[in-house]
Amino acid sequence: MKIAFHTLGCKVNTYETESTWQLFSEQGFERVNATEYADVYVINTCTVTNTGDAKSRKAIRRLIRRNPEAVIAVMGCYSQVDPDAIAAIDGVDIIIGTKHREQLVQKVQQVLRDRKKILDVTDVSRYREFDETHVTNFTDNTRAFLKIQDGCNNFCSYCIIPFARGPVRSRDRDSVLAEATSLIANGYHEIVLTGIHTGGYGQDFENYSLVDLLRELAELPDLKRLRLSSIEMNEVTDELLDLIAGNSVFAQHLHIPLQSGSDDILRAMRRKYDTRMFQDRIQAIRERIPGIAITTDVIVGFPGETDEQFEEMVNFIKAMAFSELHVFPYSKRSGTKAAAMKPQINGVVKSYRVNQLLALNETLAMNFIATQQTLEVLFETSDDAFTYGHSSTYIYAKVPKDDTLLNRIVTCRIVGGTYQNLLCQIIQKADSM
Repeated sequence: MKIAFHTLGCKVNTYETESTWQLFSEQGFERVNATEYADVYVINTCTVTNTGDAKSRKAIRRLIRRNPEAVIAVMGCYSQVDPDAIAAIDGVDIIIGTKHREQLVQKVQQVLRDRKKILDVTDVSRYREFDETHVTNFTDNTRAFLKIQDGCNNFCSYCIIPFARGPVRSRDRDSVLAEATSLIANGYHEIVLTGIHTGGYGQDFENYSLVDLLRELAELPDLKRLRLSSIEMNEVTDELLDLIAGNSVFAQHLHIPLQSGSDDILRAMRRKYDTRMFQDRIQAIRERIPGIAITTDVIVGFPGETDEQFEEMVNFIKAMAFSELHVFPYSKRSGTKAAAMKPQINGVVKSYRVNQLLALNETLAMNFIATQQTLEVLFETSDDAFTYGHSSTYIYAKVPKDDTLLNRIVTCRIVGGTYQNLLCQIIQKADSM
């Protein structure tokens, strides 16, 4: 039978789609693209914003129209927090949340037999152990994602994800190391460690921390690049920085969410730092690891954000000289503390502020690019004209099309272009086949 997957949202969802596909593959299913006819469609949903919800519903309806007779299975964060909204879509056969993915093959086979709808969404807040999942190959990714933890204990006032994912559950170190070893053996040169709160790895262990795991992963033979997908500022310890600075296998890049540059807004968000602490740690990072890329997330239009507080954020971002911003308009999520805060910011105002930060991002990115002499690029994809990849510092670069570069780490020189359209010239092809 033919099965297709449509994945929305984060790297964790990408990982979980691949682990789910592996289960179906073992039962003889054939994977096709979601734009094609299939007997089974699996939609892995996102709920981090209202846009994620809307895109999830749109994808479900589109795939139902593609084959009204197909089994439609919906999983992920949106179906976890609002299964009734999914159930209201005529044509959905299976609804699970962020648990029971290991049972999805069985549930699909059950629907194929009797065509009865299955709704199996359980309370994730009571789970304390990591769900063992395994991925040894990725369908569309040259860089391998490796999920090391699930859940979040922070309960920031704007965020629905702790309700969708439950508390922090860390993956057993033997399981992580075994999967990393398999990925390296299968030809992956870069491993990106990911999770819902990646820096929270080990919080539920007694004598094993994220730094302990990173130290062991960095010692694996033939691993060329190891990257953290994200880490909170209060988790950037001196021990972590010394480890990254002392081992060339670590990507010269950290993604550290800021969310706001106003202390008043940070308190309302229930973040665990203020701007002084954030600035001091950024300085410490750059002192220990000169030239490192630091990217960040910011939320615009949080309830009560004044023009003055937004300007504080703009000025703070400029002072931090991030290499790239990920900018999100605040999205009201029912059930969070921020949903009840007033005043809620007008959508037009949010859009104006988002556009200001996007323009600033272009400047910041080009300023950082100007500091780079050469790039070590892992090439990932090609189109008709160019081959594209990411550097250790997470700069997205391209060279004239050469498919022999795919899945190779190559030294390049920047010769022109702009942010997200950066043209490079090959200096040296490393032996990374």
